[in-house]
Amino acid sequence: MALSDADESRIRAELDRELTDTERHLFENLWSEHCAYRSSRPLLSRFSSEGEDVVVGPGDDAAVVALDEETYLTLGVESHNHPSYVDPYDGAATGVGGIVRDTLSMGAYPIALADSLYFGDFDREHARYLFEGVVEGISHYGNCIGVPTVTGSVAFHDGYEGNPLVNVACLGVTNEDRLVTAAAKSVGNKLVLVGNATGRDGLGGASFASEDLGEDAETEDRPAVQVGDPYAEKLLIEANERLIDEDLVRAARDLGAAGLGGASAELVAKGGYGARIELTNVHQREPNMNALEILLAESQERMCYEVRPEDVDAVREIADRFDLGCSVIGEVIEGNYVCTFDGETVVDAPAEYLADGAPMNDLAHVEPTPQERDLPDPDLDAAFETVVGHPNTASKRWVYRQYDHEVGNRTAKRPGDDAALLAVHEAEQGVAFSAGADPNWTDAAPYDGARAVALENATNLAAVGARPLAAVDCLNGGNPEKPAVYGGFSGVVDGLADMCRALGTPVVGGNVSLYNDSATGPVAPTPTLAVVGSKDGYDAPGTALAGDGTLLIVGEPAGAPSTT
Repeated sequence: MALSDADESRIRAELDRELTDTERHLFENLWSEHCAYRSSRPLLSRFSSEGEDVVVGPGDDAAVVALDEETYLTLGVESHNHPSYVDPYDGAATGVGGIVRDTLSMGAYPIALADSLYFGDFDREHARYLFEGVVEGISHYGNCIGVPTVTGSVAFHDGYEGNPLVNVACLGVTNEDRLVTAAAKSVGNKLVLVGNATGRDGLGGASFASEDLGEDAETEDRPAVQVGDPYAEKLLIEANERLIDEDLVRAARDLGAAGLGGASAELVAKGGYGARIELTNVHQREPNMNALEILLAESQERMCYEVRPEDVDAVREIADRFDLGCSVIGEVIEGNYVCTFDGETVVDAPAEYLADGAPMNDLAHVEPTPQERDLPDPDLDAAFETVVGHPNTASKRWVYRQYDHEVGNRTAKRPGDDAALLAVHEAEQGVAFSAGADPNWTDAAPYDGARAVALENATNLAAVGARPLAAVDCLNGGNPEKPAVYGGFSGVVDGLADMCRALGTPVVGGNVSLYNDSATGPVAPTPTLAVVGSKDGYDAPGTALAGDGTLLIVGEPAGAPSTT
């Protein structure tokens, strides 16, 4: 992609000068759909995000809700769809790494993962290749960092043949004293980069995620896919714990989309400040990197911290203890976001304009019409065999048996049931976790299907005795510039929002992934919902029949005759 003529003209007028090449690429990434939500943000106000238990709502790296007066849960979700098509193993693995670092950014320790995966028809060889690679990437990365994958979903649908979806959610635990946000606190504080050295992988990842996949994406777009190192991430998790324990972090942001440029610009912009950054100070793993590469590479396992000047040596000592790189790259200032490289100023723009100045798109949409299908008189025996034998209905044990779902000693109910149950010993409460969507529902009727997705996840929690506390969503759709696609996307937003409101469950954050189009067409509108709930204690009823009781059906379909 390239910065559009309209955007470049708008930015040039704001800065009253021509842009440098580095600025042009930085704006291209930060103003992309992936970072700026230019097509979706006008719709997201439909969600109700407030509640008595909500501590931090939408807008930070992860949401925070209170489990009790002393214990907080963090909850976040993200997509890694395009990278997982180009390189299923690394694309999915780095999706796990990214959502875990979002959890670290809030001063929390990650305790559980959920993966919701969507592929083309199972009988197609390429769909199975993607499926196997994604599951392997998730299992290897999650197992190596010691965060259990406890729940999720897998669905097959022909709309995902050219563009699979990989959505990953993460739960973390923290408290009021440990809570950190992404807003810079004070002029004069240092910006410190901790973690892996910066390379050239993942260049332009944010803009790559904001365009339709081409037929040659698997070869041409491979440089935009990040390469993960789970062992470095495990060290980063533990180092982050020490930094938080010793009160050394004022604000934090993980380096994900748009790399250092995205993390540092957003961090100071949220605090109402600017920054002065010397790019040559960034620790690098490849020779002769230029300013653009250092600023926008999405190399993994890196965090940007705001640190008081007197605490820099203590931060460096902890980084050294965990064999992590550490660079003081700049400081928080009044004024613009300024980056220099070998004595030359390559970026000089207002931080807020960089991070939040992209104009919103005013897109046409066509209201979706629910699909009506003429169904033949069923052969119940054949229908039963078809349903129980379909990959969407079949056991997903092949997937979750590859995950370490018990590491951390919190898993009270394993994968395979309606929802996972975790023991949060800090609050002496059980925390239930469910995530997923059903593309057949939302493809046929986006609004009603999304309502059903929200209700399904809530009833999954009820099945283990928990009440919903909060939810985050990962809203996946095709090219929003197509009115029918945007209409379907709008419908699933309305459906989720209305049902979550009816359930009294605030939607406290999430992620949007659009332009999931390929040569085979757009994906079905796919509103993955991850819901967390709480209950007293860690015990829950099982879902297997014991053979010594009576089966009861509670509730009746609307309009059905009364039964006894």
